[in-house]
Amino acid sequence: MNNFIPALKILFGLLFVWMCYTFIHTSVENNLFKQWGFLWSIPLIRLTFWDFYTNVTVIFLWVCYKENKLSTRLLWLMLLLTSGGVASCAYVLIQLFKLHPGQGLKEFFGKQNV
Repeated sequence: MNNFIPALKILFGLLFVWMCYTFIHTSVENNLFKQWGFLWSIPLIRLTFWDFYTNVTVIFLWVCYKENKLSTRLLWLMLLLTSGGVASCAYVLIQLFKLHPGQGLKEFFGKQNV
């Protein structure tokens, strides 16, 4: 399973670039604060909103397990809340590149950062 790590690095690298592009493009083209009243009236938008924060909670719990410092945990919480998928992909990429040769998914998910 260790040879799966390079593929994950490529996948999450591509996702990170895509999310950065989408985040920036959408932010430039639209003003969420001006459109919020209309958007919130759409049930699918409300679902997406709650889905986003549920996913942030799941990822943040993993961050809390991996990270020892409260300041690091809070930094990642703010990044996850403000940039969503960009921060998620960045965190995953950082964890993937911290792996030593021979380490795999077990260390990726389970090993705490020192």
